[in-house]
Amino acid sequence: MLYKDLPCERRSDEWESSEFGAYFIGIPFGYTFTPDKAGWDLPRTLCGKTERRMKMSKKEKKVMKLVVAFALAFGIVPSAYGMHIMEGYLPVGYCIAWGAICVPFLAAGFFSIRKRLKENRKTITILAMSGAFIFVISSLKIPSVTGSCSHMTGTGLGALLFGPSAVSILGMIVLIFQAILLAHGGLTTLGANTFSMAIAGPFVSFGIYKLLKMLKVNKLVSIFLAAMIGDLFTYCVTAIQLALAYPSETGGVFASAAKFLGVFAPTQLPLAIIEGILTTVIIITLETYALPELKAIGFSKEVQ
Repeated sequence: MLYKDLPCERRSDEWESSEFGAYFIGIPFGYTFTPDKAGWDLPRTLCGKTERRMKMSKKEKKVMKLVVAFALAFGIVPSAYGMHIMEGYLPVGYCIAWGAICVPFLAAGFFSIRKRLKENRKTITILAMSGAFIFVISSLKIPSVTGSCSHMTGTGLGALLFGPSAVSILGMIVLIFQAILLAHGGLTTLGANTFSMAIAGPFVSFGIYKLLKMLKVNKLVSIFLAAMIGDLFTYCVTAIQLALAYPSETGGVFASAAKFLGVFAPTQLPLAIIEGILTTVIIITLETYALPELKAIGFSKEVQ
């Protein structure tokens, strides 16, 4: 059947392919997109509407090629390692074991947050800000030349303000939302990811900060180093978790851990430095504009 023999109500939904792709025929709108060399016997007026042929300009073709290239580059994602261990990657036994290890830390975090909120309800403002900071900053995945993707953790800030136990709860909540909404991490690997990002990293950040404070190191330098080293330790723990689950055939766990560390390092090292700077800047900002809130959470002695 020729196009001119089709009923009018069907002509607006026809598609045709050419060397430039598919072009939509929109006669009801007063124009059609028809490719060159189509070979269709189309009249100039159909159903009382005038047909006009419209071609893509050179500039529009270049834009179209760029859009297609962008879609291919970012729409087809190769398999890669990431700071969050992805869904289904760990054996079931490891998932259960890491989840069990997290339980006492999560219990301590729950009681820590409940105690703070009972003492002062205003604490929830800074607590929510710390959780939001973790969610946003750990969702920004940066690709690496090694085929991995890395990201900052953001847990150092909460650890310095509320202690590492409270951050275990904040981090777990963030990881649940990221696994469900962003496909970042996974529910089966929630225990392993919680331990590395929401427990190990924050405890190291808190410990480094307290140690440097005892050594009377400059406060801002202490904040920077605590956040940076906590970030790096998180990625070290993730590498060890992966190595334990998948040891190398030749070198065992140590060789596998070295491999995973090498995969993460090119992007994680500069990201850790950036996280240290961001954490320092945020605390400086809080000291300037939210000193009463800092006093409310018991951080006032740190900002004198």
